Amino acid sequence: MSGIAIITGSVSARSKTSALAARIAARLVREGFRVTTIHVRELPAEDLLFGRVDSPALADAARVVAEADGVVIATPIYKASYTGALKAFLDLLPQFGLAGKAALPLATGGTLAHVLAIDYALRPVLQSLGARHVVAGLFLLDKALRLGEDGLLDVDDDLGSKLEEIVKPFIDSVIRQGLPLPAREVAA
Repeated sequence: MSGIAIITGSVSARSKTSALAARIAARLVREGFRVTTIHVRELPAEDLLFGRVDSPALADAARVVAEADGVVIATPIYKASYTGALKAFLDLLPQFGLAGKAALPLATGGTLAHVLAIDYALRPVLQSLGARHVVAGLFLLDKALRLGEDGLLDVDDDLGSKLEEIVKPFIDSVIRQGLPLPAREVAA
């Protein structure tokens, strides 16, 4: 079974970005993938800032990324770029920490002025980390996303369809790496 690491850059425990990541994780699980989510906000801040890659929490998070066949990065956009917490984590990965992996960048933001942040801020970092294929990402306006009382992302049908669609090229890229197809459970 192929593994996917989802890395969330949101600094809030209850956020639209984290709910977006959870929605994508559920889709990947339905497709038969093993998914592990790393919430950067839960990593020890001091270890991140001082680059303590040997701390147990950071070493474990880096191991999850290293063992994954694909990586999904979900981040809010603040001041025209992804979060500093996410940047700190990505900086601690080995130089080619995404080598051979497919990557799917996702971003949320308050204005269309940030729509290019995936392409000019996040994509170059993912490529410099050696990602084999960075698929087309998706930027979602905050006002199009609703966070339900249950913490789940509530979106209209059109946006829901778009979210489902963007995962397909990512899945195809992971499979094209020559890995076996993920096991699918069949209901009896």
